[in-house]
Amino acid sequence: MHLSCLKLLTAGLFLLSALFSIQAAPPAYHAVKAELVKPRQGLGNVLQKLQQGKEVNVAYLGGSITAANGWRVKTTKWLKEAFPKARIHEIHAAIGGTGSDLGVFRLQRDVLDHKPDLVFVEFAVNDGGRQPEAIWDSMDGIVRQIWQANPQTDICFVYTFRVNYEKELREGECPRAASAMELLADHYGIPSINVALKIAELEQQGKLKFQSDKPLADGIIQFSKDGVHPLDQGHEIYTEVIGDAIQKMENDSQPVNHADKLKQPFVKSHWTNAKMIPLEPSMLTGNWKKLPADNILQKRFGNRMGQIWEADEPGSRITFRFRGTQAALYDLLGPDGGQVLITVDGKPSQKPVARFDSYCTYHRISTLRLAQNLDPNQIHTVTVEIHPEQPDRTPVAFRLKNPDEELKSPKYQGTRIRVGQIMLRGELVP
Repeated sequence: MHLSCLKLLTAGLFLLSALFSIQAAPPAYHAVKAELVKPRQGLGNVLQKLQQGKEVNVAYLGGSITAANGWRVKTTKWLKEAFPKARIHEIHAAIGGTGSDLGVFRLQRDVLDHKPDLVFVEFAVNDGGRQPEAIWDSMDGIVRQIWQANPQTDICFVYTFRVNYEKELREGECPRAASAMELLADHYGIPSINVALKIAELEQQGKLKFQSDKPLADGIIQFSKDGVHPLDQGHEIYTEVIGDAIQKMENDSQPVNHADKLKQPFVKSHWTNAKMIPLEPSMLTGNWKKLPADNILQKRFGNRMGQIWEADEPGSRITFRFRGTQAALYDLLGPDGGQVLITVDGKPSQKPVARFDSYCTYHRISTLRLAQNLDPNQIHTVTVEIHPEQPDRTPVAFRLKNPDEELKSPKYQGTRIRVGQIMLRGELVP
């Protein structure tokens, strides 16, 4: 009798082990059916606060489509009108030209420090060129960071449109990035709103043109000029779909404690440990200086990057040590940008890396990748050194009216490097 029980117990444990192994297997990508709204577990926590007239912080994490004064601003206005007793505050956390691979690092500073009750996440366009596995790493990290900070915070994925997404949408499927995010959303019960599908439907009905440089005939909506960034009517459509989705979820959503969802990550390689760390004087050698508060670049980018440090003397260095897998710099590209040599654990880069590209008629936020896929148990040393020669400026020539003269101007001269934060997956070691 005891032997039989022991055999049954052993068999049961084997089955449980096998089941756990199946559940723990890496997810497999496949295209997902496109639907305007997938409520899943809804927005019960934030909707309860809105209905009760409480103070509510709504964050918008995304790229340039969200950074524009469009659906973000309009959705905040819609919420204020729909819930007039609530005190609603908007957290603008969008940066043009960036995806979830930067969003996961800046999440704490740009979103979580402001105590959000709801976070809209919009990266389906800017993550469009990334593989599903890479998207899962960063998006899973975003979700888990939010719920580790506050398991009552609700999350909603928003999928926007760009030209070339229409093929999949016409076939009833989400484009690759949105499909990857939908699989993750299914795992965690996160609601999603596919505003891109509405744009594709209106185009098929002959009511909208994706892209046009000129106003169209009466009754035809001009969605955008470039096929990506909506004009006002496009943002109005986005907001209408989002408002309808929130009203739909208002009837079905119940408050949820999301903490239990953290027990099983969607992917083991999630970037939950991604963080930003300010530069410290002890890391710097050469002519590094803090940009003053009234400096135009500090005023423009300081709210995102914190204190910006600048150097232009060849040989000036940033050196730091960390235990972890990945490191990068949160820096600026610009017309006077220099180039750097990177050394990781004593191994120098084969050639300098330019902090300048074909868009550099102006300054913009960027990331300088230093190292990845490192041994997480080892202490790694990273050095970034300014190269004596400025990078080739000719890639930007086609944007200039008189490139032969303009490229000789002071605007395009220099070896300046400007850095705000260190991006780490790991921990800094003194």
